[in-house]
Amino acid sequence: MQFHKKTSVGKYSFIIRLLVKASLLFLLVFVAIVLIDKIDFPAPNKKIEKTIPNENLKIVK
Repeated sequence: MQFHKKTSVGKYSFIIRLLVKASLLFLLVFVAIVLIDKIDFPAPNKKIEKTIPNENLKIVK
C-alpha cells in the first residue's frame, strides 16, 4: 500500500484564508487607530486673533 499525498485544496479553504487575512487587517487598523487616539497632542494656549481691514477684502459673485 502506497502513501498518497493529498495535494488538492478544499472548497472553502480559500474563503477561510481570505476571511482570516481580512480580519487580521481590520484588527491591525483598529489597534493603530486606538493607539493614535491615545496620543495627546498639545493645544495652543494663546487665542489667535487678527483683524483684517475692509479694503483687503474682495467680493466674489
